[in-house]
Amino acid sequence: MDKKLIVITGASSGFGAEIARQFSALGHPLLLLARRTGRLYALNLPHTLCRSIDVNDRQSFVEAIDEAEERYGPVDCIVNNAGIMLLGSIEQQGDTEWRKMFETNVLGLLNGMSIVLESMKKNQRGTIINISSLAGRKTYEHHAAYSGTKFAVHGISETVRWEMAPYNIRVITLAPGAAETELLDHITSDQIVDEYRQWKSDIGGVMSAEEVAKSVVFAYSLPQSVCIRELVIAPTKQQN
Repeated sequence: MDKKLIVITGASSGFGAEIARQFSALGHPLLLLARRTGRLYALNLPHTLCRSIDVNDRQSFVEAIDEAEERYGPVDCIVNNAGIMLLGSIEQQGDTEWRKMFETNVLGLLNGMSIVLESMKKNQRGTIINISSLAGRKTYEHHAAYSGTKFAVHGISETVRWEMAPYNIRVITLAPGAAETELLDHITSDQIVDEYRQWKSDIGGVMSAEEVAKSVVFAYSLPQSVCIRELVIAPTKQQN
């Protein structure tokens, strides 16, 4: 087929599922990766391979990409979307939560980037889109460890973009502000969840997953010779 292969991690819900829908509507074959394959199959998208992997399991990650490339051709874009948000002050938050976030948000992202780079360099084209957060550019209360992971995403992305530019490979960082996702469900502090929901209401609502996904598709759809290095989006009424 004419359209090129897109890989999306964390594709079972939220941003990932909507990104998958929009790329599929444009005719792209997809490799969708998440732990919950039932949700991946429920998307019912054509020309799509669904695999259950942990982004920290490098071997399974490699095998899934190899299988997809054998079926659909080289990966032209990977969207590193898998992420965990566990909010809390570091004096109260356990190190288990820190480790979960750094393993998925940073180490899993490094896996995704490194696995596709050899092929992209050989083909002299490719796009890596890393989903970060506005909390990767500025800090918020209860966000210390989470912000640390997302600041890392920005630093990693910009370094690899610099390294890969001579090979015509784009590295794009998307940093959304407040948006509707399942990330809030992971937070173990009821007080923080209640405060966050009240804040969302106070600013008149937040962005939808569809709106965030449109930004991903837009950044990818520009000519290969144009790289949006960083795209920051947020609800208009979000001041911070």
